[in-house]
Amino acid sequence: MNHLSEIKEQICDVCHKMWQLGWVAANDGNVTARLEDGTILATPTGMSKSFITPEKLVRLDGAGNLLEAPEGCLPSSEIKMHLRCYEKRPDVGSVLHAHPPGATGFAVAHKAMDMYNMIEDVAVIGAVPLTPYGTPSTPEVPDAIEPYLDEHDVMLLENHGALAVGQDVLTAFYRMESLELWAKITINAVILGGSYDISRENIQKLIGLRSYYQVTGRHPGHKVFRPEDETLHKKQEP
Repeated sequence: MNHLSEIKEQICDVCHKMWQLGWVAANDGNVTARLEDGTILATPTGMSKSFITPEKLVRLDGAGNLLEAPEGCLPSSEIKMHLRCYEKRPDVGSVLHAHPPGATGFAVAHKAMDMYNMIEDVAVIGAVPLTPYGTPSTPEVPDAIEPYLDEHDVMLLENHGALAVGQDVLTAFYRMESLELWAKITINAVILGGSYDISRENIQKLIGLRSYYQVTGRHPGHKVFRPEDETLHKKQEP
């Protein structure tokens, strides 16, 4: 299997997993990958992710102009958001947008995921911001996410869903998968009486382990986006 075929297969596999996991319904969500020549593979608009196959993917140039597409297939209307990620982050090789129910619940509730309660997520993802509302398919969405791209690989889109970027398709998928599990665990913790953060000292230790574990991408360090909401989580200082 050549490199292009492998990336196409990965995109399709991730699309099918997104649908199976209930992160998308109907025509929701989109996945792109940037190739070595700077062109971009993208999922077509108006198609369930459960039906995506390699020959249905479209290919664009770096400005979003259509280069190759099966008859009747066009890129997702959200392609502007993906292009902004590639423009601002040369290290990004794939962008994934979905509506995972747990994480999207935070986005709909207008709550950033800035808790520090899970060891793995503190080290790998860090605090996840809630980006301002933007009308889908317009420049409002890329404009809303741009200020966060320098420090974050994962973000919540207000009243919309979630976005994850990575050096490749699988890395972006794994980050979205980690985000959703983290959201579900936090919701369960709140139901059980409260979500308790790791101490500030141990948070810094976990962030410091990123290089040891060869974690790629960006990390915001210790950051809280909104005043503490005691109904959601409780901070524990060292």
